[in-house]
Parts: sequence; C-alpha cells; structure tokens
Amino acid sequence: MMSMAGMPMPTHAVHRRMKPEDAALHITVSDPIQQGDGLNKHISYRVDIRPQAPTLGDLPQEVILTGTTMYSSVLRRYSDFHWLYDRLHIERAGSIVPPIPDKHPVGRFSPAFVEERRVQLERFLRRVAVHPELADAPSLDTFFRADDGTFQAAKQAKGNVPMMNSSQMMTPMYPPQMGPSPKKEGLKRWFAETKTSMTGDLVRSPDDDLFEEIQRYIHGLDTQMKNVSQQVSGLVRKGKEMANGLFEFGLAFNLLGQSEGDALGDALSKMGETADRLSVLSAEHSDQEMSQFEEPLQDYIKLIHAAKLALQRRHEKRLSYSTCLAEVESKQALLGKLRAQIGSEAKAYSMEMSLRQAHDAAEVAREDFATVSQRVLREVDRFKREKAEEMRWTVLTYIQLQVDYNKRMEQIWAHLIPQLEGVQVDGNANGGSQQQQQQQQQIPAPPLMQQQVPVNQPIIQHAHDIPQYDVSASQMAPPLGGTSVPGGDPMISIQYRE
Repeated sequence: MMSMAGMPMPTHAVHRRMKPEDAALHITVSDPIQQGDGLNKHISYRVDIRPQAPTLGDLPQEVILTGTTMYSSVLRRYSDFHWLYDRLHIERAGSIVPPIPDKHPVGRFSPAFVEERRVQLERFLRRVAVHPELADAPSLDTFFRADDGTFQAAKQAKGNVPMMNSSQMMTPMYPPQMGPSPKKEGLKRWFAETKTSMTGDLVRSPDDDLFEEIQRYIHGLDTQMKNVSQQVSGLVRKGKEMANGLFEFGLAFNLLGQSEGDALGDALSKMGETADRLSVLSAEHSDQEMSQFEEPLQDYIKLIHAAKLALQRRHEKRLSYSTCLAEVESKQALLGKLRAQIGSEAKAYSMEMSLRQAHDAAEVAREDFATVSQRVLREVDRFKREKAEEMRWTVLTYIQLQVDYNKRMEQIWAHLIPQLEGVQVDGNANGGSQQQQQQQQQIPAPPLMQQQVPVNQPIIQHAHDIPQYDVSASQMAPPLGGTSVPGGDPMISIQYRE
C-alpha cells in the first residue's frame, strides 16, 4: 500500500481498541434531511435499531450486549436528542451522562457540520445504550420507540415520561455484567444506619469527606486536562503550519530549478518535489494527530464536565433533603406551641397531618439522596477505570503516530540523496566544475619556438646589450651559456642572441 506521499505505508500500527460503545453498532443515526423553512428550518435524522447476532469476537466479555429482536426506525431532530439528554439527568440523577454536541446557531446547515453532528449524535446514543445506569431509562425507550404523537406528549409532560405498552417495550441494551444491579436492602438503609446532622443549612453525612475528595480530584483533573489539550492543539496547529511551509519551500525550489535548466535545474526540481511530498505527509500526519489525539482529549474534558454535573446533582439532592429536614423541625416546633395552647386542638391536629406529610417527604428525599450518592460513587469508580484505559491507548496511539511519521520522513529524505548524487552537472556551464579546472591546469602548455645559439658566440654581460630574447620551456638542462631565472622553474632557460 502506498501513501499519498508516494512512500510505503508503515506495516506496524497500533491496533484499534474496541470501545464499550462499539457493542451498540446496531444503533445508527443516518440520512440527515433538511425540513421546514424560515425559523422552523431544521435537520431531521433517521434513528434505526437493527439488532443482529453480534460478531464481536474482539470485544471483552463485559461489553457484549444481550440481544433484542425488535426493530425500530424514527425521525428525530437535534432538539429531541437534547430532550433525551436533559431527561436522563432527571431520571438517573448522579449518572455521568455522555456529552452531546453543542448548539451552533451559525453554519448549522453546512454539509460538513451536519455530518460531524450526525457522527457525534450517533456516538451519544451508543454510549447511552451501553451505559449501566442509563440503558433502562424510560426516556431512552420512548426516544427509540415512540411515534410522533406519543413522543411530543412525552416532551411536553412535566413529570414522568409516559411508559410504552408491553408490546412496544424494548429489551434493555446494557451488558448483563454492567447493567444496573437490583436495589439491595442495604442501599435503602444507607442513611438510616448512619447519623446525619445539620451543619449550617446543609445536612452532613459520614461520606461527605469522600465526596469532597472526589470533587477535588475532578476539579484538579479538569484543570490539568485543559492544559494538556491546549498544548496538543498548539502542536497540531504547528504541524499544519509546517505542512504549508514545506509546500511553499518546494514551490520555491521548483521555480529555481526551472530558471537554472540543465542538470542543475533537474537537481533543484527534485528537491522541490521531495519537499512537496513531505508537505502532503505532514498534512496527513496533522489530520491524524487531530482525530486520534486532540479530539479524544477534548472528549475526555467533556466527560470530566459530565462528572461535575453528576456531583452537582448530588448537591441538589442534598439541598432538597436539608430543606425537608428544616421543614420537619419547623413544624415540630409549631406543633409543640399549638399543643400548649388551650382551644387550639383543631389547629394542632391539622399541624400533625402536615408534620406527617413533611416526614414522608423527608423520607423520600433522604432515600433519593442516598440513591444518588451511591450512584455517583459507582459512576466515579467506573469513570476512573474506563478513562485510565482510554488515556493509555490514546497516548500509545500518539507515540506510534510520531514513530511512523518520522520513519517515513527519513525514508523520503534518504530517497533523495542517491538521486542528487547521480546528477551529472555540465562542465561548460558556469565555468565548469572545480575538478575539471584542476585537470586543465595540469596539462603542460606547448613549448614556444627556440632558436639555438651557436656555442662559440660570446656571452653578453649586460642586460642593455640584449637585442632580443626567447623563452623556451624544455625538460632538458639549460644549454651552455644559458642562465636560469632566479626563483623560476629550473626547467626553463633563457637563450640570448645578437
């Protein structure tokens, strides 16, 4: 297999880890359709459940679903998904509800944005379907199964969501090992067996120290993850800038090669082509970093925010329970005063009825507070386990991306070296190469014509008596009567003649 950069794809890559939501691949969100016009303009998505015999050999046993034989297909818009998200927080308070894509009033009808939102909504539904605390929520069943009329009635209902009839009820989609465990008697007695007290305006319980520690952990994790995500986003941005820089770099060398021509121009053009291939490789690498490292970290931050919301739900239940206890104490004090007054028996009786109702409300609030507290503990424990594994795989994937990227970069650069070494530069261009000039310097010049002087001719003693002279280069010793030039070549002699 060849990459866009022209080099072989790496044969070793990190095996994609099967995530828990992969057990709900039979749930799909597809076929976005634009409907309405003006202010009523919106995108509807087709939500399908197509249960089939799973072939999930790569999935761990704890995330394999129990099968359901029922099919469903409904149209839902983004506001319907958001309704489900809000209802899950109400019906399963204390759960870490998976994040839903944010609202975007601008550009929400562009094809790229619609497709990205579709993918995120599909992932949201799959995560909810395998969530141990949310899989059997009434609102989820209504979202998947209800017709338009029933669903609109459910959205407008202030209280509980209308339940589907027995023929429409779907099989819970959570894994058997991960599903909600039956309520044990110990859960109902969680607060009954411990002492609670009022400190200021809030009730105190023995587990408050544990929840304060959890809150500090979530807050610190949020701060650190945002810092890491910011740095990673900067690296991805620099990678894209590097890809653009390599493209400009290659373009400049291509233009330089065209201006040079001949073999040197070909060599410069090869440099430009290599830089262009590296630009494509860097762009691919930046996209992989964004999808496999930057986006998972951003999703992790959203899950941390969901954990914060779970803790906030517990705090709200704590406030409700504290308010009920305060009302019980107030009515008890008022009842004592009425009983002490003569002729207030009717008011005292009415207050007793009101106090009994306050006690019942306080009991419901206490059990609700205990249930949510226990759910938060389970969710935080699951969050730590799953996200630790997710983070480990995310970091391993990032490291493997860097290893493969640098190896491919090295291969491309190394492939350029023999191409440049094999280029034969023209010696006539630009004065020739240095080696050719040295070879030319080593060739001896042709000897000038010499006129032999007779041996018996007298030697002239003074330079002004020299009528003319010849310079000859000879490999023989200077003839009799000759004089060598001081500091010159001993093989060159000066011959005098009248």
